[in-house]
Amino acid sequence: MNEHIIPLAAPGAADASRVGPKAANLAAMGLAGLPIPDGFCVEAAAYRAQIAALGLADTACAVFATDGHAARRHALDMKLKLMGEPVVPELEQALLSARAGLIERNGGAPVVVRSSALVEDRKGSSFAGQFESYLELSDETEFLTAVRACWAALWSTRALRYMATHELDPADTAMALLVQPLVAAVSAGGALSRTSDDTVLINATWGLGSAVAQGEVAPDRYVLARDGTLLEAVAGSKKRQHEPGCNHVHRGTLPGRRLRSAALCLTSAEAAELGALAQRAEELMGMPVEIEWARDAGGFRMLQSRPLNLQPAAVPDEAWRNRPRINGQPSGVGWITGRACVVNCECELIRVAPGDVLVTRMAGPALGQILPRVAGVVAELGGSTSHLASLARERGIPMVLGAFDATRRIPEGSLVAVDGVAGVVRWQAAVHSSQALD
Repeated sequence: MNEHIIPLAAPGAADASRVGPKAANLAAMGLAGLPIPDGFCVEAAAYRAQIAALGLADTACAVFATDGHAARRHALDMKLKLMGEPVVPELEQALLSARAGLIERNGGAPVVVRSSALVEDRKGSSFAGQFESYLELSDETEFLTAVRACWAALWSTRALRYMATHELDPADTAMALLVQPLVAAVSAGGALSRTSDDTVLINATWGLGSAVAQGEVAPDRYVLARDGTLLEAVAGSKKRQHEPGCNHVHRGTLPGRRLRSAALCLTSAEAAELGALAQRAEELMGMPVEIEWARDAGGFRMLQSRPLNLQPAAVPDEAWRNRPRINGQPSGVGWITGRACVVNCECELIRVAPGDVLVTRMAGPALGQILPRVAGVVAELGGSTSHLASLARERGIPMVLGAFDATRRIPEGSLVAVDGVAGVVRWQAAVHSSQALD
């Protein structure tokens, strides 16, 4: 097999310098006995070989070495050539051979191609939702296209903006890949191995976990004590369901979906089992972690583990306690107040001023671009383990997701207090900057 292809069960797959922290963390969990799917890694050296074969080394260095139009042109050249040019023949043959073996071992299941950049899933730079993953790839053409697209994602506008804010140069890093069979998920989501009040928090939805990661649902929320005792189980609103084998999104309005969307995805025993797996991942990494998981007919599968940024809970001002409130999912850190800017579509984001609290419906990772200028975020969808929540914790921004009816109930221009640890939003009538809280 080509030296750039590393089975996920091989010790070399746990080397983050070769395959990126995402793949390396997953491989380490598998080597430690935690349940993970089968798969293989395409090491970062393969990406570098492709860059060299296409003569793109100088173009890569020019992206952050130039400004304005020239920088955009160089970045576009990187994306177009990585997407448009074929994979180096020797590597292409190895990729197709490894893919065929993976499919054969897993009963013909379609494959998934996920980015595993050398710079992501590290403390302080998670890159949550900034790169690409491709699901249900059923033929060789789709598979090779996804490989090239994940390489090209390193040069997307979103990723470049994120790297610039973290003083990272894309020319100094590389993109590895993680290839696995699609888990035929009955339910999926994320979990925090530890919260600020020393509990374990789990989010869950029906079907694939992409609906949680992309902030398209308000997932179920489970809170457990460290010993596995279930302290809280709150059903979410899961009307959008990404289901394997369908290649499209099922909505709650379809027959039989409405009742299921409001039903809890996990039993107390299943939540306790998953909580124990999250704590084992924490022990393995030596720090609190955020995981992604899926549950199929065979049980739980760990899909990802990244460092979790925790901060102590803030003590809210007593003057806020009797204000109108909405409870949601704690999805950031700290406590903040600011002027509410209610936005109903992405085209309105231009109205958000520095220091505002963004109040919106969706909570997708595309909102990551606005995090540097807002004081806090409140959204009707999303949960504590969505990609946007990961970015908020990383930047120290208070955020509450799953805050039902927030865009209707919170008045434009009102003074809003966001508690990102307790998951509570409070507000008072619109005020001028010269007015003080009553």
